[in-house]
Amino acid sequence: MIEVLSSAALATVQDLGRTGSLRWGVGTSGAMDNLALAAGNLLLGNALDAAAIEVPVFPFKVRFGEDCAFALTGADCAARLDDQPLLPWWVHQARAGQVLTLGLPQGGAQRGSRAMLCLAGGIDVPEVLGSRSTQLRGAFGGHEGRALRRGDVLRAAGAAAACKTGFGLVPPALALPLQRDGVAAVRVLPAAEYMGFEPASRDAFWAGEWKITSQSDRYGYRLEGEALRPIAPMELRSHGIVPGVIQVPHSGQPIIQMRDAQPSGGYPKFGTVIEADMWRLGQAPIGSRVRFIEAGWDEAVAALDEVRAWLDKVARMVELHRGAPAARR
Repeated sequence: MIEVLSSAALATVQDLGRTGSLRWGVGTSGAMDNLALAAGNLLLGNALDAAAIEVPVFPFKVRFGEDCAFALTGADCAARLDDQPLLPWWVHQARAGQVLTLGLPQGGAQRGSRAMLCLAGGIDVPEVLGSRSTQLRGAFGGHEGRALRRGDVLRAAGAAAACKTGFGLVPPALALPLQRDGVAAVRVLPAAEYMGFEPASRDAFWAGEWKITSQSDRYGYRLEGEALRPIAPMELRSHGIVPGVIQVPHSGQPIIQMRDAQPSGGYPKFGTVIEADMWRLGQAPIGSRVRFIEAGWDEAVAALDEVRAWLDKVARMVELHRGAPAARR
C-alpha cells in the first residue's frame, strides 16, 4: 500500500493499454514508455502488463504503508528512499513508513521525461474494457479515471513471484540507442497522404530537427520546424487513427498522436512512428528536439523483433537471478 504525498503531479495509473476498443471510439491509453513498464514488471516478477504509476512531473512523493518491493524504470530522477539515494532501473525494498521521492530527471537532453514506479504485484485498480489504464479524457480507468492527488491510497494487486532486490539492468536507451547527428531519433513509415506534400517539404521533414513544443502531452506532441506544405489543399473526412500517426494541420506544423490520442481525425497523415520507437518518443522531454529516419515495413518489423529480444533477455536475467521460472508473459 502506498499513499500519494504530491499534489498536481499529473501522475496516472497505466498498464500496456486498452486494445480492441478503437472500433467503439475508445482510445488505447497505456504507458507512454511501454518498454519501461514491461521491464519494471519483469524485474519484480509481475505479469508483463501489470499496472504501475507513470510520473511525468517532478518532484513526486509517496509513503509506503507496508513493506514492499518496487522497481524504478524510465527517466533517471535522482530517487531517494528517505535519505538513501536509489539506482534507476533497479529493484528496491521499502519498509512501512518510508517515503520515496522522485526528483528532476538527470542526464541532460537525453535524460528522459517520465518515470515508472512499479510495485510487486502491480497496482490494484479495477479493469475497464480489459485494461487498468487511466483514460483522462473519458474519466475512467486507473484510479477514479483521473490523475493522482495528494492523499490517494493505492494497493498492490497481489503477491508477485518470489522477488529479490538489489539488482537491475541496463536501460534500453543505452542498450538500444538511436540518434542522428547527436539528436534523439525515431523511425517513421510514410503514410497515406505523404506524396501529397511538396517534395521540398518531404525532404525537410527528414533533414531537419523538430522541437517538441510546450503544447504537447499524452494526447499528442505538437512539433515546431519548417512548415510542411501540401501540393494542393487536402480536405479529408474523419477517419481512424492510432498512436504514432503524424498529422499535418493547416499550419503545416506536425502533430504526433500519442497514447491518449482520439481514435479518429481528418488531418492529412504524413507518416507513422513505428511501434518499436514509440517508447523513445514517450521519453522525449518537452522542449527537446527529435529527428526522423525514414523506414520501410521490413525495418519496422525487425525493430519490433529487436525490442522483444531485449525484453526476452531481461526475462532470462531475472530468471537466473531469482532461480525460478520467469514471469508468465
